[in-house]
Amino acid sequence: MYPTSVNQDYGKFSCEGYHPGPMKQPPYNVPHYASPAGMPVHSSATTNTVAWSTGLCHCFDDPANCLVTCVCPCITFGQISEILNKGTTSCASRGALYGLLGVTGLPSLYSCFYRSKMRGQYDLEEAPCVDCLVHVFCEPCALCQEYRELKNRGFDMGIGWQANMERQSRGVTMPPYNAGMTSWFRL
Repeated sequence: MYPTSVNQDYGKFSCEGYHPGPMKQPPYNVPHYASPAGMPVHSSATTNTVAWSTGLCHCFDDPANCLVTCVCPCITFGQISEILNKGTTSCASRGALYGLLGVTGLPSLYSCFYRSKMRGQYDLEEAPCVDCLVHVFCEPCALCQEYRELKNRGFDMGIGWQANMERQSRGVTMPPYNAGMTSWFRL
């Protein structure tokens, strides 16, 4: 009936039934409220998020990336999207699509979805305002901030997802990211 496997998060499942094992606590407490239909609803007001490692306007913390992003933002966007998509799409394909959307004037609407995806993957706060507004009014700064965030989390942005994973499997570990040390990155 149930496959025999061990899942550290939920315990052991076997043919005999469910056997509770050690449970991991979620990274945050989200109270559940009953909706009128009786379905649980998460309160978004109490969700714990972490701050970005650098501010939106700290573009000159990485002057080389700032220059590349100002001259050709499709390169920076391609690098960000390859890491966020975990290598399922290439830097070149996403960068080219971003460049084609640049002709229409809509690349910021496309890139704001990647900012939302990044915030979801790393539990980042939606700051300084809604993702689409950040990208519509501060596109280069938003791309630079996202690039720096991934770089500060240990990714070598110039080599792509696959090379980062190969580097990690060889034992070249990525430095740990500590949300409490964000002030060091804001110098």
